[in-house]
Amino acid sequence: MKPAKIFDHIHIDEFSATPKYLQLTNSILTAIEAGKIKKNDMLPSINELSYELEISRDTAEKGYKYLKKIGVLGSIPGKGYYITATDFRQTLRICLFFNKLSSHKKLVYDAFVAALGDHVAVDFYIYNNDCKLFRKILSNKMEGYSHYVVVPHFIEGGDDAYEIINTIPKEKLVLLDKKVPGVDGEYAAVYENFEKDIYDALDQAREHLSKYHTIKLIFPDKSYYPKEIKKGFLRFCQQYAFNHKVVADIAAESLEAGEVYINLMEDDLVTLIERLISKKLAVGKQVGVISYNETPLKKIILNGITTISTDFREMGTTAAKMILENSRMHVEVPFHLTLRASL
Repeated sequence: MKPAKIFDHIHIDEFSATPKYLQLTNSILTAIEAGKIKKNDMLPSINELSYELEISRDTAEKGYKYLKKIGVLGSIPGKGYYITATDFRQTLRICLFFNKLSSHKKLVYDAFVAALGDHVAVDFYIYNNDCKLFRKILSNKMEGYSHYVVVPHFIEGGDDAYEIINTIPKEKLVLLDKKVPGVDGEYAAVYENFEKDIYDALDQAREHLSKYHTIKLIFPDKSYYPKEIKKGFLRFCQQYAFNHKVVADIAAESLEAGEVYINLMEDDLVTLIERLISKKLAVGKQVGVISYNETPLKKIILNGITTISTDFREMGTTAAKMILENSRMHVEVPFHLTLRASL
């Protein structure tokens, strides 16, 4: 057995949201697949990995445990770690772009990675709703990937996002959560129909909404949420003659009994609840609250907050299946109203 020049092949990207232990394992698997690390080659100790790569021992150990789990790595007491198998193919290497981290985005990510299976490499990047940052990261990642999965939400510069996305070969592109006007060609998409979804959800809740005199949608001026949500809200209110208002800043808005508040941003939900409690307005009786995007905590807060939400697990699972099946379909994800005590 000879030692492999592993440090020539391992790349840890500090800007990547992919856990470092997975970056470690993906680098080793890629080097094996390229023939740069061979069967029976010795690998560095955990302490050496930790020192040379400036990662924790726990991270290095977790990476080796993962390689052992999939049958690539073995160990001999007193001698160290070595490659036991090279007869595999890591045929899929995916570059995944999320606009931000959140509890519901984690549901998408976990379902996506689980459905892909063990022998797929995923490099994960967060661009913080910043179109310029998205362009910069993508321009440095245009080689070596079988697929690019993009959640395309931007606070500024989004009108030109289609130009950047069109640089991705369409057979490699999967749009997630939202379709982008101007993106052409045959590509895969797993998306929400934002205008239709909120209209239908409010229609299902119409009987409960009828006990309130005004519906207010909290939609900040600088928001990455699609304007189609606002369109669907206004269409519903006009259709059924509800008094309504689009609120840019809930912190400055007057709160009165008989109103229903629909929030999009989690920060706005916190502000709203704090203000309702301070004004001693009983949620579900004097005022109503509907929150966008289902999360586990919303089942508990205020004895349960009513949500309108897509199925995030299904979104992630469907995107993974489309990649595995090489599909270029456009699939609309189901959207659900979950009635709870807050309405």
